[in-house]
Amino acid sequence: MLSTIRHLLELIRFSHSVFALPFALLSAALAWRLPDSPFSLTQLVGIVVCMILARSSAMAFNRIVDRRFDAQNPRTAQRHLPAGLLGLSTVVAFTLLSSAGFIAATLIFLPNPWPLRLSVPVLLFLCGYSYAKRFTIFCHYWLSAALMLSPLAAWIAIRGEVAVTPTLLSAVIFFWVGGFDILYACQDADFDRSTQLFSIPARWGIPKALRAAFVSHLLTIGCLFGLWYVAGLGTLFLVGCIAVAGLLLYEHSLVTPTDLSNVNKAFFNVNAVVSLGLLAIGLADMWLQPTLPHAQASTAAVTTISIR
Repeated sequence: MLSTIRHLLELIRFSHSVFALPFALLSAALAWRLPDSPFSLTQLVGIVVCMILARSSAMAFNRIVDRRFDAQNPRTAQRHLPAGLLGLSTVVAFTLLSSAGFIAATLIFLPNPWPLRLSVPVLLFLCGYSYAKRFTIFCHYWLSAALMLSPLAAWIAIRGEVAVTPTLLSAVIFFWVGGFDILYACQDADFDRSTQLFSIPARWGIPKALRAAFVSHLLTIGCLFGLWYVAGLGTLFLVGCIAVAGLLLYEHSLVTPTDLSNVNKAFFNVNAVVSLGLLAIGLADMWLQPTLPHAQASTAAVTTISIR
């Protein structure tokens, strides 16, 4: 049993939760900062549980759908399903349990009905990413769109509305994840072409793919500074934005068209620092300035769209 649990956690790359969960928590902290949304431990638990279960379901589903391609690709042949470390029935059961658990966990947010109402569409969209490489080279941005739902979902769960602040945070994730997924996909450019799978590196070639990822990360930086301004964050978060810009530039210095050996270092190490660092700096900035200035609070109240 313990071995199976360990393999399941490895299967879904549980450690990669650092790419989305910190942004959901940052969005929640920004929502709790508003005068009419006091902090709620129940909401915090609900966000963490829903994030973990939704991601677990989507990742396990991806491993099921891609198991034949994984078996053919030398880079992924040792993953749990093709290597026989886990049985297909076990992973299917885990996927179904995670999906049911995610839907049930949205009941935590009642009487706000929107998390429950949106749970199935969100889950379908997350799982839909697994088929994207079959028909579009922009599959990287389906993945980033899936992850960018996290701050929007957290904000809606707390406030029952859509606003500019979580939308900008979602835009940060969209361009950031899309960019680093293009970098990561460069490793499989030849395999994708040979198996007729779609990706930007396979279609455009690695040099152009690296340039596309760089542009995507420039847009990330622009959205991040926009978030700092609109959310009324302070000097500390501004310093964090500058540091993230430097980290993203460093990430691109690690990968060249002739040397992809540092892709994993760029993919996980640098990006984990970006997500966890932004959460830490954002929380510290809000601790130093716990309430919004009056003018910014008024702006925040206007730039919302109620979905009640």
